[in-house]
Amino acid sequence: MRIAVMKETASGETRVAASPETVKKFIALGAEVAVQPGAGLSASIGDADYAAVGAKLAKDAVKGADIVLGVQGPDPKALKDAAKGAWIVAGLDPFGQRGRVDEYAKLGFEALAMEFMPRITRAQSMDILSSQSNLAGYKAVIEAANLYGRAFPMMMTAAGTVSAAKAFVMGVGVAGLQAIATARRLGAQVSATDVRSATKEQIQSLGAKPIFVESVAGIEGEGAGGYATEMSEEYQQAQAELVSAHIAKQDIVITTALIPGRAAPRLILDAQIQTMKPGSVIFDLAVAQGGNVEGSKPDQVVEKHGVKIMGYSNTPAHLAADASALFARNLYNFLSAFWDKDAGRPVLDEEIGNAVRLTRGGKVVNARLLG
Repeated sequence: MRIAVMKETASGETRVAASPETVKKFIALGAEVAVQPGAGLSASIGDADYAAVGAKLAKDAVKGADIVLGVQGPDPKALKDAAKGAWIVAGLDPFGQRGRVDEYAKLGFEALAMEFMPRITRAQSMDILSSQSNLAGYKAVIEAANLYGRAFPMMMTAAGTVSAAKAFVMGVGVAGLQAIATARRLGAQVSATDVRSATKEQIQSLGAKPIFVESVAGIEGEGAGGYATEMSEEYQQAQAELVSAHIAKQDIVITTALIPGRAAPRLILDAQIQTMKPGSVIFDLAVAQGGNVEGSKPDQVVEKHGVKIMGYSNTPAHLAADASALFARNLYNFLSAFWDKDAGRPVLDEEIGNAVRLTRGGKVVNARLLG
């Protein structure tokens, strides 16, 4: 069983799919691990670190590989020397990169999309979306605070008092919860909203103020797989009115709303930005999927009506070392959970296997791509 760790080639991608810690564990399971030179440098992992735990450093690491690990889906052309039927285990962006998925199928690979991991208890340690979103929520607040140009906490000095910044988090998933916690730790007055009314208690448990539409029913629980779903036009209108009144008073706004397989929902319009105080900052965590904020652009600071709007196309990549360590553990937890000692390789069960498997036997087989 040969596992290959590829050097990422996507623009701006600094993460790596395996750490020395996980390489050592894979080898302990009986696997041979080959790492492309320089694969971990941008994540502060040197080639010597991999070699020290038993990895083989090779430009042709993919040659004969039974499993290829990646952060993002590798170029199919780079996989031509992999073993027949090799597993491609990475964040494959199945909806955005459907053409690449089709190529994996044509080449006979079994592509396993880690972002399709079901949100069930036993798969929590395998969930790359949760681990990476956690870091993204933290980073969004730190970057917004840096751009804001004023202090976050209330400060009482002999020269007078500095008022605490007001931060508003829109979308209370994993990223939103971490954004609330981080803003609170920095001393801001924090409020938050979500279409799922069940998140109200989570917001309060972190010491933030919940901002919810009371006149129109929202989602009582959660959508499929733990994600929010699209709301009725009536709810969207009521929420827009509530947000418009609230956002005008905020210094920092963090938006985190995403719906898998669809463009990010628009939460903030230009008219709402215009009501905000000059010097305010909006961080759009969904900017790479079309953006929650009108006018936001990936990897750029856009100033509109005196408000600075920013967002990264790949926020976790700005915390490469920690993001890589968590991502690598997600992949190891996934493969090791199904490791069959007799077969000398992982053997997936139906529940998780069918959820993450995109291609098999030369065909696209995932129901979410065929529906």
